[in-house]
Amino acid sequence: MPALSMGGSSKYGILFSLLTAWMLAMGTVIEAGGGRRERHNILLILTDDQDLVLGGMTPMKKTQVLIGQSGASFSNAFAVTPLCCPSRSSILTGSYPHNHLVRNNSLDGNCSSQLWQKFQEPFTFPVYLQKRGYQTFYAGKYLNQYGDPQVGGVQHIPMGWTYWLGLVGNSKYYNYTLSANGHEEKHGEHYEEDYLTDLLTNRSLEFLQKLSQPPFLMVLAPPASHSPWTAAPHYKSAYSTIKAPRTGSFNVHGKDKHWLVRQAKTPMSNTSIEFLDNVYRERWQTLLSVDDMVAKVLGQLESLGLMSNTYVFYTSDHGYHVGQFSLPIDKRQLYEFDIRVPLLVRGPGIKPNQTRLEPILNIDLGPTFLDIAGINVSQTPMDGQSFLPLLVNKTHNSSWRSDFLVEYTGEGSGGRDPKCPSLGPGVSQCFPDCVCEDAFNNTYACVRTLSPINLQYCEFADTQAFVEVYNMTSDPHQLVNIAKTVDPSLLEQMNQRLIKFQACSGASCRS
Repeated sequence: MPALSMGGSSKYGILFSLLTAWMLAMGTVIEAGGGRRERHNILLILTDDQDLVLGGMTPMKKTQVLIGQSGASFSNAFAVTPLCCPSRSSILTGSYPHNHLVRNNSLDGNCSSQLWQKFQEPFTFPVYLQKRGYQTFYAGKYLNQYGDPQVGGVQHIPMGWTYWLGLVGNSKYYNYTLSANGHEEKHGEHYEEDYLTDLLTNRSLEFLQKLSQPPFLMVLAPPASHSPWTAAPHYKSAYSTIKAPRTGSFNVHGKDKHWLVRQAKTPMSNTSIEFLDNVYRERWQTLLSVDDMVAKVLGQLESLGLMSNTYVFYTSDHGYHVGQFSLPIDKRQLYEFDIRVPLLVRGPGIKPNQTRLEPILNIDLGPTFLDIAGINVSQTPMDGQSFLPLLVNKTHNSSWRSDFLVEYTGEGSGGRDPKCPSLGPGVSQCFPDCVCEDAFNNTYACVRTLSPINLQYCEFADTQAFVEVYNMTSDPHQLVNIAKTVDPSLLEQMNQRLIKFQACSGASCRS
């Protein structure tokens, strides 16, 4: 008996096409051989500048219960670059910065530029999911230069999004502009109407109640805990006595660090310490509204009967520092406080109360979302890999990566910064007492390995060809640079590994 045709004008082909369309609408994938696999919803909550190392998850009591205790917490989650636009570009594309080519937060640094829109946006994870039949919803900060008139303004809706509510520019809490499906929406300074974290929460609840049709992808990107650190009125008195933790590398001089860190003054002045203590407290205050967001959105999923079929991810674009190595506030450095991020995941097949030790990167988020949707990541240009098998216990951690790349391109004005003339040209991000957090020669690439040795090896693209190496087992706060005392054969081995990482693309980054 001849096999039934699945195409052409055959009545069986027509019936199969109708069945496929119905299955797609109902959120089911028909696999080869006639099998069926349900496609799950995906929710990503992406905060801004939220650290892990310095207690950044402490305010997130509800989040830790609703996601962490109901699923898995990853204690070794990292950003592959510690700055907003390059990191968010890595999340969207699943690629290292040397492949997506976003260097910093400016248009000149390729942040949301025309080149980005033409050559990278078509390969972001929402595009793949939308083609797979997912309804997609984005609300909050996208990329720092999004909405700039030079690159399409608010009319530009990035590819892959069915419903779009994108923040124009960088994080704000009041007095901002949104692109609501390509239309300008201005907001003022009234809490009930305008406070951005709460507005994003309310819009996401409306989407779930009125518009959502499984399978769907939701990304919520609130401004917290980024500057200007404006808390909701009812949280402005929270943590009134809290101060930045005085442990590890706090107020310590980075005497064996690269040029920029060596410029920081130690001990810090009282004004600098007061400044960073206030920032630390205000950051926690802003996160309390994100904690409410998590509780309300997950509550809505539960009430609509969607929770059991939804994977929920909570993470940040990178870490942060407040006083480490006498740097008042910022990110952009290679150290653990700037590259480690929180990562909590719950969903179908994930056992509760897990703590996972495998190193997970922000470039792994996109591949994991594609895996959930039944898309073969190996047929995309993504550098990351799906960690869904780790979550649902289909593989052992022995097959997972043991090392990875961290890279960053420093930026500076080229001229003298008026705030810090003594440091000369090419510095930026200068804070009280003439402490600068970035410079053109703050350009580095690192290999971070967790096994068989717990080590960080970094090379700088500066006139000194500076190298920093840390034994993370004996020196978790990275106080002692052992580059001049470690076995030279190890340095050579790490240098060769770094060269391979910097040239990797796609599958070669995963091997």
